[in-house]
Amino acid sequence: MRRLEIIEYSMIELIDPTGILTGIRYEFRIYVKFDEEDELYNEKGTGIRVIYAVDEGEGKLASYHLFDRATEQVLDFDLEDNEIAQLAAFCEEHLEEE
Repeated sequence: MRRLEIIEYSMIELIDPTGILTGIRYEFRIYVKFDEEDELYNEKGTGIRVIYAVDEGEGKLASYHLFDRATEQVLDFDLEDNEIAQLAAFCEEHLEEE
């Protein structure tokens, strides 16, 4: 079982110009470090773009995708359930700090 080593992140609030979506959406760009033996290892770094939604006080990870930090090219990999839970907890914790 691998644990994500988060080395850097940024966060912005996304504005829904249509007003269709309820709640608030945030985009997190989370940069992680993987062991050299891991299939997700990239010398220049790997990022995860997370959309985190908060509606009526409840937060959830709405979507995510991994990308190559140098090229921004999307990587076709899924994270394990424990890694997704770690990302959701990270986002929740950092929203509370704001």
